[in-house]
Amino acid sequence: MATVAPSAASRIAVVTGASSGIGAATARQLAAAGYRVVLTARRKDRIEALAEEIDKAGHQATAYALDVTDRAAVDEFATAFQTIGVLVNNAGGALGADPVATGDPADWRQMYETNVIGTLNLTQALLPKLVASGDGTVVVVSSTAGHGTYEGGAGYVAAKHGAHVLAETLRLEIVGQPVRVIEIAPGMVKTDEFALTRFGGDTEKAEKVYQGVAEPLTADDVAETITWAVTRPSHVNVDLLILRPRAQASNTKVHRES
Repeated sequence: MATVAPSAASRIAVVTGASSGIGAATARQLAAAGYRVVLTARRKDRIEALAEEIDKAGHQATAYALDVTDRAAVDEFATAFQTIGVLVNNAGGALGADPVATGDPADWRQMYETNVIGTLNLTQALLPKLVASGDGTVVVVSSTAGHGTYEGGAGYVAAKHGAHVLAETLRLEIVGQPVRVIEIAPGMVKTDEFALTRFGGDTEKAEKVYQGVAEPLTADDVAETITWAVTRPSHVNVDLLILRPRAQASNTKVHRES
């Protein structure tokens, strides 16, 4: 994969939700592409271990324990930087698969807080630093759920639609500033935690999500796509890239082998 080396002014990349899955894979790949990555997540032990791994591989990484829904903590985090080059808003997740009639409002609220307000918090706090770099990039990792509905997913779908609209509106509002806004919307991605978290640790329900699907996307697939988009020449903006495995034609149409 050909990449463009980041300029000295934009070598810092902040990745939220970096303790596992897409976030961790993205941190590894951005570091390999020449960025000094700042790993944020609530699980301090996970991101510290990942930072050590990246450093041992000859790259640069720093771990910073952070809850993206805590605005005061986010604002304090932002004071550590004069400029940054890249912000990858990856923190998010799904909870439950209940219909609208019986969905838990607490789950809906938590999904909105993490997927939308968390993205808003980091973007607002770091946007001046991205502008100051002279060549900034905001990445919003949304989902195909942000572009189509499906039964049993309304809370997550609503949150990811919110993330999509945030990215789309921000791009309109800051046109003319030296900052790109990229949205990457993955479909079915098999990671260690996404489905397990969604179903409250129920392994059987989590495995059924991927049952019969020969090759769901991996975290590395999505991370490589994010890194490719970020490392395009500065004048090239990947507004929206929807990424699915070949076996998935839509959120509700998936080929499963018997």
